[in-house]
Amino acid sequence: MTTSVVLESRIQCPHCGHEKTESMPTDSCQYFYECEGCGQLLKPHPGDCCVFCSYGSHPCPPIQQDQDCCSSPGTQD
Repeated sequence: MTTSVVLESRIQCPHCGHEKTESMPTDSCQYFYECEGCGQLLKPHPGDCCVFCSYGSHPCPPIQQDQDCCSSPGTQD
């Protein structure tokens, strides 16, 4: 049985509540996302690989397929 992978996710800013549907990359993680509502730069929560896994309505494609996602960048604040 094959499950379809959702390639779009609705990101909601935790600071201002602005929402926008975005296409998710299938070959990389999106570590940063700038909110169009308030300009806040979003980063994933600790333990999440990308902003879609932290703030999106759907996790990134590799996570949806129970695969390892991209590793975290070497420079984290």
